[in-house]
Amino acid sequence: MSDIITERSGHILRIQLNRPEKKNAMTSAMYLTLADLLNDAAKDDQIRVVLWNGAGGSFSAGNDIQDFLKNPPGPGKSPQAELIDALINFDKPIVAAVQGAAIGGGTTMLTHCDFVFAGDTAKFRLPFVDLAVVPEFGTSYSVPARIGYLRAAELVLLGLSFDAKRAAELGLVTRVVAADQLLPTATVVAQHLAVKPPAALQSRKRLMRSSTREPVERAVKLENEEFAVRVRSAEAKEAFAAFIEKRKPNFEGILESKARAA
Repeated sequence: MSDIITERSGHILRIQLNRPEKKNAMTSAMYLTLADLLNDAAKDDQIRVVLWNGAGGSFSAGNDIQDFLKNPPGPGKSPQAELIDALINFDKPIVAAVQGAAIGGGTTMLTHCDFVFAGDTAKFRLPFVDLAVVPEFGTSYSVPARIGYLRAAELVLLGLSFDAKRAAELGLVTRVVAADQLLPTATVVAQHLAVKPPAALQSRKRLMRSSTREPVERAVKLENEEFAVRVRSAEAKEAFAAFIEKRKPNFEGILESKARAA
């Protein structure tokens, strides 16, 4: 079975992350496949809307840690960076249906969607600080810009989980719906969008995103550079080792010059 399944229905392209046994954790290959799908959909006049969900009980648990550690992102073009670029340049609407876990990238990817419907049992988390790395997908800019610095600090600096209701209060999801109505609700919205005049629809998305595009692109560049340093740091080595060994990390005695030592 493919880790990503696609289905076309009229003018809608449905993309489903398909690693339910791993909570749809993303591998490097999945990032590249998803980027290719979006880039191809952007050029396909028959596709007007993307509907995005995860198989099983989760949307995505973020990076597959084992796969991630084999080839951690550098400051240049990584699989994650390819997907970020594809999302930033995608002018057609993206409708996401989020159930269960949306952790790390499973949350940050959603900031590039135009509609995010969350099941009432969805759980979100930005755990980057606990892994001694930094946020990604431009969220160091977009999350504070959207919800305010103090509320963003609670999510980004503490890395605590929050539920669908809190996500809606913060403006990170469009609406919370019952789990059994999640995909039907997102599908109906995608169908409504698919019959709108496509060029007009895309121009409106471009206009609404125009004021934030440059700051997001700048944030992505800075994040990629900082991520490449932090993921190779002594703190990160301890954090990832502790994660794999299922223990609490111990950062005592780890000294890094101005928190930028490699």
